Amino acid sequence: MKKKPAYFRVTGLILLATGIVLITAFVTATPAKKFDLDRFIEPDTCGGCHWEIQKQWTNSMHNLSHRDPVYTRVAKFLRQGLTRAGEIEEAESCVKCHTPVGVITGFPEKLSDDLSKTPEIATQGIQCDYCHSAVGVTQMYNNGLVLEPGHGEDDPGVKQGPFDDSKPDFHEAAFSKLHQSSGICGTCHNVKHVAFGTDLETTYTEWKNSPYNDPDPEKRIACQGCHMYQRPGIPATGSTHRPENPGSATEDSVERPHIFTHYFVGGNTGVTGQFGDKDKQDMAVARLQNAAKICLNTGKLAKKQLDVIVTNSGAGHSIPTGVGDLRQVWLEISIRDAAQNLVFQSGFLDGKKELSGEAIIFRTVLGDGRGNPVVNLAKAKQVLSDNRIPAKQQVTQTIALDFIPRKGSVISARLLYRGMPQKILNLIPGEPLGPLPVVEMAKVSQRI
Repeated sequence: MKKKPAYFRVTGLILLATGIVLITAFVTATPAKKFDLDRFIEPDTCGGCHWEIQKQWTNSMHNLSHRDPVYTRVAKFLRQGLTRAGEIEEAESCVKCHTPVGVITGFPEKLSDDLSKTPEIATQGIQCDYCHSAVGVTQMYNNGLVLEPGHGEDDPGVKQGPFDDSKPDFHEAAFSKLHQSSGICGTCHNVKHVAFGTDLETTYTEWKNSPYNDPDPEKRIACQGCHMYQRPGIPATGSTHRPENPGSATEDSVERPHIFTHYFVGGNTGVTGQFGDKDKQDMAVARLQNAAKICLNTGKLAKKQLDVIVTNSGAGHSIPTGVGDLRQVWLEISIRDAAQNLVFQSGFLDGKKELSGEAIIFRTVLGDGRGNPVVNLAKAKQVLSDNRIPAKQQVTQTIALDFIPRKGSVISARLLYRGMPQKILNLIPGEPLGPLPVVEMAKVSQRI
């Protein structure tokens, strides 16, 4: 077991709290303000006591939010060539969620700043002291968190968390209802265009409108109920068991029925893999493979039609979620005759790893305000369409065929996922980016 310096030993958890209640709900408080950088504590300091939690967080997508090479290169590419003030403002604003400690301490203020000059602590992305200094919310989008950080290691202040009986030594602690709720996640996992108000990401709203947000608090499953229950071998989705994670937050602290995990796994397998974290890569695959189901209805083949039914069985939000025009979930369909000859295909990648226009893709399509689709979300003034699959709902896709499959034919369908269209990555100059991993979420095969 890793030995921790005596100075950093505490009996509580940085997540946890004393019985003092500083906040009990989402607080509409003062707007975000600037802080001195030295008010924030390095994650390594937190790891002195909470070393297992820090290990889980390291190379998570929260930790990598500033350094994610797909994010940085795509965001900078989409920023290029913009001339209209509102579009530029949106393209520059990514850092507010990807580099939050930097933004609230003065650098970077925008994407086009020299990010190589970002202070080290700010390069650590969404980190311990940032989240556990949150005391309220001003708006449920575009990072509306209100913070009250301490004053560095000499005076670390009060850390907010979900328990009410913790007595840490290094810092003070307070119970926070916010940290038990989806609201703390929703402030960044809902994104509106800063100039046009267009909904660019609606993960929190999708959850809020889903059956997982049950009116009965005892039945409600917040974001943490899946994403902070998962660990290796336990996907913890809506379609799997979500067993508690018993243990303690530090070597010396009290044993609890559940310690929230900090892997923060979503669907991203590519970036965590690039940083060599196979555990998080495998956990992302497991999450995707326990999020949806597909089946076939061959009852209309005589009419040259095939129905593919896709059910969102495990995600607490739409499939896909996030920036819905950039995530790709699609159907790959093939029909082989009795002699194994391929007689129909749809949704197969071409030589450039791109999808053709005929592929059935579940996504949002953004528009320029005049009904024309846009690739660059900085130009998005409207949502033209959204055929993503809401939580615990299913959709039927009817495939038109130009023939009637014969007896003995085999129909196969797969639901596939990747984090970004290769068509966009192929436009970015310089060193090739990708191809990103393609994950099989679900599959079905049926012989006629």
